[in-house]
Amino acid sequence: MADLSALALTCSLTPSPAPSSSELLARHLLDELGSYGVSAASLRVVDYNVMPGVQTDMGAGDDWPRIREQILAADILVLATPIWMGHPCSVAQRVIERLDAELSETDNEGRPLMYGKVAVIAVVGNEDGAHKVIADTQQALNDVGFTVPAQGGTYWVGEAMHKVDYQDLDSVPEKTAATTASAARNAVHLARLLADAPYPAG
Repeated sequence: MADLSALALTCSLTPSPAPSSSELLARHLLDELGSYGVSAASLRVVDYNVMPGVQTDMGAGDDWPRIREQILAADILVLATPIWMGHPCSVAQRVIERLDAELSETDNEGRPLMYGKVAVIAVVGNEDGAHKVIADTQQALNDVGFTVPAQGGTYWVGEAMHKVDYQDLDSVPEKTAATTASAARNAVHLARLLADAPYPAG
C-alpha cells in the first residue's frame, strides 16, 4: 500500500496559539487519517501572509509559495473552515482563490498538478449552512484538480444564535465522530487508488 501524507489548512480567523474549533475538527480528521498510517501536518493559514491574487506567487512578502509546496507534497488536503454569514470564511476563500492558479499548472504529461490529490472538508459553526459550505469548497477544489471522496466532508453546527463552539463540547457528538471517521476512511481509500492508478493524460 502507498505511503500517504496529509496536510490540513485550518482557515480559522483566529491566529495561533488561541484555541480554534476549526483546528480541533481538523485535528480529529487528521487523527482518523493517522489511524490508517497517513502522516499528517497542519497549519493555520491566518498565521501566514497569504496575499490576495490568483497566481502561485504574488511576489515579495507572499507566504503562499511556502504553503503551496506543502500542498504539492501531500496526498490528502484537509480544508477546515468556520461558517461566517452562511459562507466559508474569508481565509478559506483566499485559499481557494490562490488555488485557482493551479488551473494552468501541469505535470510533464499535461495533467493539472492537483490531479491525484484528494480533498476533504471540515466545517464548524453556530448556524445553519454546513452543507452549502461543503458544497462550495468541494466544487472549487474539484475544479482545480482535487478528487473528492464519497461523503468527503464532516461538520458540526451548533444551535443558531447561541455561543457554544465545537471546542466547548464535553465530547464529540456521535454523528460528527462517525462522519469524520467515514470521511477519513474514504479519503485514504481513494488516495491509495489514485497513487496506484493515476488519471490518464489528455
